[in-house]
Amino acid sequence: MSETKDVTNIEIADMITVGDLAERLSIPVSRLIGELMKNGVMATVNERIDFDTAEIIVGELDLGIKLVKTQQNQEVAVVRSKPVASDKATARPPVVAVMGHVDHGKTSLLDAIREANVVKGEAGGITQHISAYQIDHGDRKITFLDTPGHEAFAAIREHGALLTDIVVLVVAADDGIKPQTIEAIRFAKKAGVKIVVAANKMDKEGADINRLKQQLSEHDLMTEEWGGETIVLPVSAKTKQGIPELLDMILLVTDVEELKADDTGPASGLIIEAHKETGRGPVAQALVESGTLKTGYFVVAGSTYAKIRNLETTSGKVIKTAGPSTPVTITGFKSLPEFGDEFIVVKNEKEARLVAQKTAEDNSSKTKNNIGSSELIRLINRDNAMSELNIIIKADAQGSLTSVIDSLKAMDTDEVSVRIVSSGIGSISENDLHLAHSSHAIVYGFNVQLSSNSKQQANRDKINIRLYRVIYELIDDVKEELSKLLSPEIVEKELGSLTVKGVFNTTKTAVICGGEVTKGKLTAPALVKITRGKEVLGEAEVTGLKRGPADTKEVFEGEMCGLSLATTKRTEILEGDKLVLFTREAVTRTL
Repeated sequence: MSETKDVTNIEIADMITVGDLAERLSIPVSRLIGELMKNGVMATVNERIDFDTAEIIVGELDLGIKLVKTQQNQEVAVVRSKPVASDKATARPPVVAVMGHVDHGKTSLLDAIREANVVKGEAGGITQHISAYQIDHGDRKITFLDTPGHEAFAAIREHGALLTDIVVLVVAADDGIKPQTIEAIRFAKKAGVKIVVAANKMDKEGADINRLKQQLSEHDLMTEEWGGETIVLPVSAKTKQGIPELLDMILLVTDVEELKADDTGPASGLIIEAHKETGRGPVAQALVESGTLKTGYFVVAGSTYAKIRNLETTSGKVIKTAGPSTPVTITGFKSLPEFGDEFIVVKNEKEARLVAQKTAEDNSSKTKNNIGSSELIRLINRDNAMSELNIIIKADAQGSLTSVIDSLKAMDTDEVSVRIVSSGIGSISENDLHLAHSSHAIVYGFNVQLSSNSKQQANRDKINIRLYRVIYELIDDVKEELSKLLSPEIVEKELGSLTVKGVFNTTKTAVICGGEVTKGKLTAPALVKITRGKEVLGEAEVTGLKRGPADTKEVFEGEMCGLSLATTKRTEILEGDKLVLFTREAVTRTL
């Protein structure tokens, strides 16, 4: 008999403190903390947990309460607002993100625009970092961002869309819209920016711009000739067809949008990328959004700061100043800024240090006080024999590291998970190897070097180091290692069945019987299930088959035979019982 319990709905936000949740549930906070502790989470009254965690805990408390997430507008477009220009603002160059599916020719198109050859320098011909540079078209400048196309770089692509004024969506005219094209459209719409479609590879056989326009309309991008606002331009990175027209269109959209910024006063903007260079220390690529940046200025980015030692264009040319929409390379940071940090100019080093320290403390507090549902589930599952793969990741740049970590965390299942023991930017160090040795971790390096001393240490301590230059190869390697931790799947295959016509001998560990094969083919050796009606009496092993007086390896349907069975306990087999022969094997599983 089942009893229906009345369920009370309680609305809470995405995050809630333990104390507030206890109050909403009308239970002592000590009881809630105790339930969290039972699940491996040490939380105090003021620590915050997310909605999913709260839902798990409330479900285990069995209070007859259902948590409902407070409804929020899910279509909030822009995550961060761009600097507001004053009445004295002047026109600025547009910032254009080039996005699209992998292999559709984004970087090749940019090569053609700036007459460089970057694609050959990227591992596997795939862009693996966000990169930025300015070009001159006529007497005007355009800033371009090249964003990676591989699925592992979703974080970088979304980041790129939020930096920009215009998105050039590159689609191969012979291939059409693909998953990452759709994702790029979503990012651009979320960021609220204009989209110009470059129908690339128009020189290839099978290029069909009308099919492409139809596909675009299915994703709410209606072309101008079909009554919409989306501009589609045929181009070819190979023949350079349509490139001048594309640049003209970008500047036309810029004029319509009236893009302006203040070029006086303290500069502010965003960190696009960060990495370490031998002899130069932390190096950051940044995009100035307003104001003017100069050599010698103090800038704060997240929890670190710099007195700008060198200010350069992204192609390495030394400059003294940089205005709005200018991508620059900055050296002089005390430590690596985070991918996506906003930067601001402050008066002096004292102020820079104080602002950076305050940000570091705030970040530390958030990390300490926020307990996520994924971490809770991991802790719960750890008690259920979840297998973890310990790894250490070193990458060449912050954006790459973010993408690698995000891709690896997405592989976690109920049975296996990636445990990132440590991660960082720069070459694999002795400390990394010591940590790998003590935690039995695999060290993965993405676009980083291994010194001869580190190589000797790794060989001596038998540390597994794997270096990659292409992200999907690294991800496939981790996936293969995780698959090794999966318990094999036990697969049973039925061979045939026999109806017992007579039992000739029964001992504690063996049975000799005979009968007619009613289905399939019997072979020896094999396993056998002994059934009577619908009941399974037990299992045994077929050690021998006889057709008449002679031993045989197989007997077919309709034939009579004798069987020798080995049992682990005395099993009574009667005339009329059914024997089902089968094999059982462990099959390796993959993620």
